[in-house]
Amino acid sequence: MLEDAVAFLEALGVAGAGDDPFLPYLINSVTERVKNETNQQEIPEGLHWVSVELVVGEYLTFKKNAGQLDMNGLDFEAAIKQIQEGDTNTVFAVGEGSLTPEQRLEVLISRLTRDRTREFIRYRRLVW
Repeated sequence: MLEDAVAFLEALGVAGAGDDPFLPYLINSVTERVKNETNQQEIPEGLHWVSVELVVGEYLTFKKNAGQLDMNGLDFEAAIKQIQEGDTNTVFAVGEGSLTPEQRLEVLISRLTRDRTREFIRYRRLVW
């Protein structure tokens, strides 16, 4: 799963994920969560890519919140819409028409992580 998660992150433009000691921790965390949700000893083959997407989504969330996310120089600062020099007035273009890079990243993270446990239903086993 590590190789797939690193390849996914590199495809998104995240550099250095393969050397990050935090990634194996997230893989173990997601693996245990999937096994607990499905009551199985191993992750079913059909949930491999769901698990990879969960790992990538959580990795992006943690790194973004820690201020350590570098996606090919993607700038998460709000774009300046207007500057007025006399009496200094600066207006940021947030929510003006198109999404900011940070908002697009949040949409991606949401797509990767939200409500993925519904996909586990097919693989659940009863435990007595």
